[in-house]
Amino acid sequence: MLLGQLPARLTAEQAAWVLNCQPHDVPVLVAARLLKPLGNPLPNTVKYFATADLLEQMKERNWLGRVTTTISQHWQNKNDRRRNRLTVTASGGQNGNLQSSAAV
Repeated sequence: MLLGQLPARLTAEQAAWVLNCQPHDVPVLVAARLLKPLGNPLPNTVKYFATADLLEQMKERNWLGRVTTTISQHWQNKNDRRRNRLTVTASGGQNGNLQSSAAV
């Protein structure tokens, strides 16, 4: 790699670094069609992203706003689902334990 120059293609980790986000956010952006991997990679293979495309997209303020919103909404939804699951488990688990104890 030339000093001071990015490679022509980036891994998900490298793309995340360029975007100043976490590597686990990259699949969220791909699913939202905000990032497009090179070629047609299979689901469980390493994804590469064109550096030139990423640098061009980063110049667009609207695109950056959509990236930020998409990542925020993803984590908000994931946390809400987790909270709901914990609430249901906690309330259902206590009632379930009381009922099974009373039946014995």
